[in-house]
Amino acid sequence: MLCALSLLASCTQTRKGGEPVNYPETKKCDTVDTYFGVEVADPYRWLEDDYSEETAAWVKSQNQLTQSYLSQIPYREKMKQHLKEMLDYPKEGAPFKKGDRYFFYRNNGLQNQSVLYYKSKLDGEAVELLDPNKLSDDGTVALSATAVSEDGRYLGYAISRNGSDWQEIYVKDIETGATLDDHLVWVKFSSIAWKDDGFFYSRFPEPDNELSGVNENGKLYYHKVGTPQYEDILAYEDRTNPNLSFSAGVVKKRYLVIYGSESTSGNSLYYKDLADPKAVFVKLVDDFTDDYAVIDEVDGRFIVMTNHNAPEYKVVSIPVSPYAGKVWEELIPAVKGEVLTGVSHIGGKLIANYIKDARSLVKIFNEKGVLQGSLDNEVIGSISGFAGEPDDTETFYTVTSYTTPATIYRYDVASNKSVLYKTSEIKFNSGDYVTEQKFFTSKDGTRVPMFITHKKGIKMDGKNPALLYGYGGFNISLTPGFSATRVAWLEQGGVYAVVNLRGGGEYGKEWHEAGTKMHKQNVFDDCIAAAEFLISQGYTSSDMLALEGGSNGGLLVGAVVNQRPDLFAVAVPHVGVMDMLRYHKFTIGRYWAVDYGTSEDSKEMFEYLRKYSPLHSIQDGKEYPAILVTTADHDDRVVPAHSFKYAAALQNSHIGDKPHLIRIESNAGHGGGKPLDKTIEEVVDVYSFMFFNMGITPKY
Repeated sequence: MLCALSLLASCTQTRKGGEPVNYPETKKCDTVDTYFGVEVADPYRWLEDDYSEETAAWVKSQNQLTQSYLSQIPYREKMKQHLKEMLDYPKEGAPFKKGDRYFFYRNNGLQNQSVLYYKSKLDGEAVELLDPNKLSDDGTVALSATAVSEDGRYLGYAISRNGSDWQEIYVKDIETGATLDDHLVWVKFSSIAWKDDGFFYSRFPEPDNELSGVNENGKLYYHKVGTPQYEDILAYEDRTNPNLSFSAGVVKKRYLVIYGSESTSGNSLYYKDLADPKAVFVKLVDDFTDDYAVIDEVDGRFIVMTNHNAPEYKVVSIPVSPYAGKVWEELIPAVKGEVLTGVSHIGGKLIANYIKDARSLVKIFNEKGVLQGSLDNEVIGSISGFAGEPDDTETFYTVTSYTTPATIYRYDVASNKSVLYKTSEIKFNSGDYVTEQKFFTSKDGTRVPMFITHKKGIKMDGKNPALLYGYGGFNISLTPGFSATRVAWLEQGGVYAVVNLRGGGEYGKEWHEAGTKMHKQNVFDDCIAAAEFLISQGYTSSDMLALEGGSNGGLLVGAVVNQRPDLFAVAVPHVGVMDMLRYHKFTIGRYWAVDYGTSEDSKEMFEYLRKYSPLHSIQDGKEYPAILVTTADHDDRVVPAHSFKYAAALQNSHIGDKPHLIRIESNAGHGGGKPLDKTIEEVVDVYSFMFFNMGITPKY
């Protein structure tokens, strides 16, 4: 492979009201891949090497440039101080009961990670159980999973370091507070399913490259408390399919339920009766076409939520029998236009959470599927929570919206009554702001919803700074939720718009599939139409509009900007999937093929991916908006090479005079578990970049 230093063709660009940006030199190599007879150059392939000195030097030079640029913004430090003051208030999550204790998370204001506490009574004294802030000096160790044992004696918990998806599992004695010697490694995307004095979990073999190596041959194990990991018992594997991964649950302290996955959609479903020493696994579902989740077992039947023959999901009951086959009974039928997102079995009731037009509604059924009542959500918002056991008499849920900070309610199951448990202590007057839900028409005539939040009384004269946020993939729904960091945008007169693109789960399986594979362009068309709607209705203008998204949403930003760079002043793709021809070759990227397809599937699929791939479809000669790419050095889900190569390509193209920079966070990953101080730093940098390139000076 021949390489050369290339002084970037677009190496000098002008800041808005600042000095020219001089990009570092980036090496270009002659790497070429051939897809179905078509040669595709990949000159920045060398940036895929996470551990090379050359990559490290490139990262350092890019970060120096970006920080030099950002440091010139005069109000950046004031914004940081203001944001810290805004976030400095106590935050508490909804309690969940296990045994005789109530567990909950609390943050005193500016703690990097929230702390896990418990109480013996709701009005009792809180006892600190686990403070992840004490596990590292910089807050980069985060809790990624917790599970209390059946008898309430132990806490099994998983931590992640530096934002990685890799987890380590530990065990804590709740009564004494002592951390035991148990330590399990090479765990990823695993549940902790307690049974007796141990638990089931899943892990992969130790990889050659823990940051970008392919994760294969996942297995399910049983770990007994007090024993070393090498003595763990293999509970399940599939040697015929190395691409499968597994998760487990224990139902009624008796049935081991195993879910097999080969992608982000669809799963197999098996169970085993642990009360029978001679029992074998019983197959309930062995394909990966639909999604299945066991809620509980009642009177010899599993209660299962599924989208099998039900795009909006339904609840069925399945006999606990080796001969169950498809002898299934419909318990709660699907409802057109209302997507079932979760079901909890508490106090003899089935609490079903739905979304309708991306807004929450909750219905209460008995165990026979008969509707008993509902919980009304009076705001344009979301209801979440409802953790508990079948014999509990109470549970807790949280109501939130774009203008409503998290409000927690205690729900009495028998009376179907809710009482206020805790309100947020943030100093924010929600009455000063308004959220509207608007519907617009996409390119092919599809009706698409969008939430738009702003200060009351602003003029729709096209002069407002606006931030459009989208995702559009993997059956994930963007529902209303409060963010104190978004207040920092809104209070400056900013408009915040969240669009519910196809590819998401807002309208069920059909809406999801309408934004996948050879239909992926629908997602980008929806986003373009959303931007055009905001401009045509006077919310903003192309000189004042920013586009933001993360992960699959980062792909969205890259693709949409390539197709319509004229619509935006600023674009910020976070940890994006930018190389659509090679994404499946890293860590668990192959799972995403159910949404994307791969460049190896067919010539048609290759050509379709290449056409919108952000890395491969930059329009040389077009005027591009200012772009701030963000990623992190420990992102082992969407490896940072995606963003590295994309940023290098932007800087090496003739796409106008606005800055095209990359911000690379150290000791951080895809976003989960990010410490608060790193979150504040990133938000400040992003908002400063946006305002600066819109010519706006925030008022503090």
